[in-house]
Amino acid sequence: MGKFEEELKKFARLAVRTGVNLQKGQGLVISAPIEASHFAHLIAEEAYKAGARNVEMDWEDDAISLLRLQHAPLEALKHIPAWKFYARNTAVRDDYAVLSVYGPNPDLLEKMDGIRVAAYMKSTGKETAPFREYLMNDRIQWSIVAYPTVAWSKKMFPDKPVAEAQELLMKEVLRISRVAGNEDPVAVWEEHNKRLHAARDFLNTQKFRQLIYHSEGTDLAISLPEGHIWGGGSGTSEAGIDFNANIPTEEVFTLPDKRGVNGTVSSTMPLNSNGQIIDRFSLTFKDGEIVDFRAEKGEEALKHLLATDEGSRRLGEVALVPHHSPVSESGMVFYNTLFDENASCHLALGKAYPICIEGGNVMNEKQLDRAGVNDSIVHEDFMVGSAELDIDGVKADGTQIPVFRHGDWAFDFR
Repeated sequence: MGKFEEELKKFARLAVRTGVNLQKGQGLVISAPIEASHFAHLIAEEAYKAGARNVEMDWEDDAISLLRLQHAPLEALKHIPAWKFYARNTAVRDDYAVLSVYGPNPDLLEKMDGIRVAAYMKSTGKETAPFREYLMNDRIQWSIVAYPTVAWSKKMFPDKPVAEAQELLMKEVLRISRVAGNEDPVAVWEEHNKRLHAARDFLNTQKFRQLIYHSEGTDLAISLPEGHIWGGGSGTSEAGIDFNANIPTEEVFTLPDKRGVNGTVSSTMPLNSNGQIIDRFSLTFKDGEIVDFRAEKGEEALKHLLATDEGSRRLGEVALVPHHSPVSESGMVFYNTLFDENASCHLALGKAYPICIEGGNVMNEKQLDRAGVNDSIVHEDFMVGSAELDIDGVKADGTQIPVFRHGDWAFDFR
């Protein structure tokens, strides 16, 4: 990636300064695929420039992951030893920030037995629960950025030579992440965060009780719990440090009342779930729970996803994204949730962010359950937005206010 060296350096600085906003004296864990080692090294250098006391690498290897799922005994997949995740579970308790470099192979597990994949993902989810609890409650700073791995690049541009495919995807990653063409991406992101905060603040003043979705294949009503909070753009850790969990991000999001979702919703983009593609699927809800589902592709993978635990059949997130976002305007399907979720309004199956309800970060499990906050070991975003999507917000007195029309904001919140 020598052609992009200067922009990669800017991207690394953005990841450290805006993504996790690493503080002097703080530690950093970087999770990255082996083939992104050069970019990970640039990030580590920027972290030390920012005053990091220590940078630890957590390397990922798709080849080893695939071999494990192909050959390990099923019992071994069901019972992953706790020591495997000890470092990440304890690092967050030691105030380490977490930065993930994300470039999955969308087809890695396409031919794998769904039972084996589900067993491994369920076991992994249980063992990493302490780590995820820190992230989903914003107890520490965390962020995800993208890197065009070979497999992902070839999925996007199958007719191009590998080097050209990676170059083409890198251009899109840098453009959509607001790095390309900007001398100071950190300053650009400060302005972008202001726009997202304006949308977030407007929605928080409305105190909607319900959102109603209408488009082809979708007729869905989602109740919002009392005291729900909209987030968007940079968030704030328990220590009061601003950070951006996702680069890129175009969403404003909250949590639904897990008991109050009714109707049918249809996907508008493929979902890459743990290396398996699920596409053209629909979900039907009654009193918050999925009572029927179908998919033209990946129905078996969807079945196993929904069977993960009780919470995987309910919603944990509602996110609003204008159809005319940089991702959507690319005209591409990225087969990568970090990007595709920022092309489209989306929902998430599974765990909700407790920070999206008043006092949620100090509630225990029973209190969160009573408030309608969903819990699960999965959190799987899927896209439902399109140029035809209309969303109305319903207030406590029954007044309906247009929120989205034809896939875009129905009001000027700036």
